[in-house]
Amino acid sequence: MKKKKDAHHGGAWKVAYADFVTAMMALFMVLWICAQDKKIMIATSKYFKQPFSAVNDMTGGGILDAQASGSPGEDDAYAKATAANLAFLNSLASDLNKMINARDVMEEKAVEMQVTSDGLKITLHDKTKHAIFKKSTAEITEWGQLTLQNLAWIIDRNDLKVYIDGHTSDDDSLKDANYGPWELSADRANAARRLLVRYAVKPEKIERVTGYAATKPVGSAAQAVANDRLTISLAASR
Repeated sequence: MKKKKDAHHGGAWKVAYADFVTAMMALFMVLWICAQDKKIMIATSKYFKQPFSAVNDMTGGGILDAQASGSPGEDDAYAKATAANLAFLNSLASDLNKMINARDVMEEKAVEMQVTSDGLKITLHDKTKHAIFKKSTAEITEWGQLTLQNLAWIIDRNDLKVYIDGHTSDDDSLKDANYGPWELSADRANAARRLLVRYAVKPEKIERVTGYAATKPVGSAAQAVANDRLTISLAASR
């Protein structure tokens, strides 16, 4: 009897290619750093030790202060550090995309990521194929557990602060006098917090856990299923 061919061998070259591209990017960064003056090299070194703090150290009182009082050389250093910071945030988003099988997830728009001035904002939507929670409960699905486990690894590895916001739709099935959207959204945010801590995130890194019920709909219809979501914002540890 013939043995079945292993259907998984075909993707090995993709891993090797990804490693090659990563190595080339690392080489480019090293060559770029070596070409800079001493001040930029020191700033870049600080960035890799603590990405967000390095930018803050260079800007002093913030973006407006740096632009108003900095010399051309300082402005140039700030611009380079800001670019490096954005590259770091985009790298985090890219890492998460790879972990959660981005093609299927992005087709359903189950996960949205946005780089902001404060950090990386990740919105996990309750979609049909990729629901984070079981319907009308704070029980996390298998997919939700996998996603939060990957997030926990990124948070712990980069020493980030975490803000968790739970949101629900204005669903008639939740119009219970003793347990409604407010309770559910808060319970879901807390369920995510407990799971992140279980997966190695230090409890002190959780800065805020909030339930917003249906008060912040993503569209005009508060009843829309799209409003059932969990938002996790990642920021630098000061």
